[in-house]
Amino acid sequence: MIIGIPKEIKVQEGRVAMTPDGVMELTRKGHKVYVQKNAGAESNLPDERYLQAGALLVDTIEEVYTLADMIVKVKEPLESEYRLIRKGQVVFTYFHFASNKRLTEAMIESGSVCIAYETVMDSHRALPLLTPMSEIAGRLSLQQGAKYLEKPQGGKGILLGGVPGVHPAEVVIIGAGVVGHNAAQMAAGMGANVKILDINLNRLRYLSEILPPNVKTLYSTEMSIRESLKTADLVIGATLVVGARAPHLVTREMLKEMSPGTVMIDVSVDQGGCFETTHPTTHADPIYEVDGIIHYCVANIPGAVPITSTRALTNATLPYVIRLAENGWEKACRQYEDLRYGLNILHGDVVFKNVADSLHLPYKAIRW
Repeated sequence: MIIGIPKEIKVQEGRVAMTPDGVMELTRKGHKVYVQKNAGAESNLPDERYLQAGALLVDTIEEVYTLADMIVKVKEPLESEYRLIRKGQVVFTYFHFASNKRLTEAMIESGSVCIAYETVMDSHRALPLLTPMSEIAGRLSLQQGAKYLEKPQGGKGILLGGVPGVHPAEVVIIGAGVVGHNAAQMAAGMGANVKILDINLNRLRYLSEILPPNVKTLYSTEMSIRESLKTADLVIGATLVVGARAPHLVTREMLKEMSPGTVMIDVSVDQGGCFETTHPTTHADPIYEVDGIIHYCVANIPGAVPITSTRALTNATLPYVIRLAENGWEKACRQYEDLRYGLNILHGDVVFKNVADSLHLPYKAIRW
């Protein structure tokens, strides 16, 4: 198969879809890999290493799309890329369709085969291609939250972990999945008082057993969220419904009961955000204020640490890229159920129900 690795064009996105190590695994199996020049520069992966791995370098993103049977990316195609995607071409990336109708319509129109990292699901109902970025985003959310709680950044002026004789910050985490777990670990390790809310009691029991005593679990309801927000210094939104738009669990009205300078970080922003007041921001301009509350809603949080993120992503995606390259998308999806869950749009039809429902589009079930 001919595989294309374009340079990411999202604002301040330093990740690249594959390391030279991953490229070598493909080229040694006889596949041809085209990599756009400087695609890995911000991940400290110079072109020379890709050449040594057997990649063929091309100058432009147009060449990558023209030559490749399968495009492997990090972030969803942007509008300038829509016209480059052709009928029958496989695009394997994070799509997050449920929060982007324009992208969804463009991919339907292209007739391409869209396989989304974020909906690939293994036999344990885990999300193996979303997990590494969720781990990084959960940890980074605390790092960013600690920074924006500083007074010069507009925050309250609270040290997350406090000091002896002074109360630490109150951290509220909504969602106890991979993001929430990692955020709680970081917050607890820094000495904060932490509440983590979820509706899955089994998950709360598990986290209660493995996390330190300064983390308290709480069943998530509108009232428990509202009461928790009143004393919060830092709020992390970490909800996920696979393939669907995130529910708004924090309303604008709730902000009025929070203290000014509180920081809210919405890690769910890729799926539309779990705060009613969320809108996507970039690393170049990451925050905005609503009713005195600081919002950090960067849509590619792991892009801030591309050296770590690129390697973690390749570790997870490479086995699936190899399956697709060795078998073609149809045989691979027939053979591997986890990849089958990744199919979101196929030859002009939305084939993932949560995407169709979120955007009020027709859904077509695949008959294998």
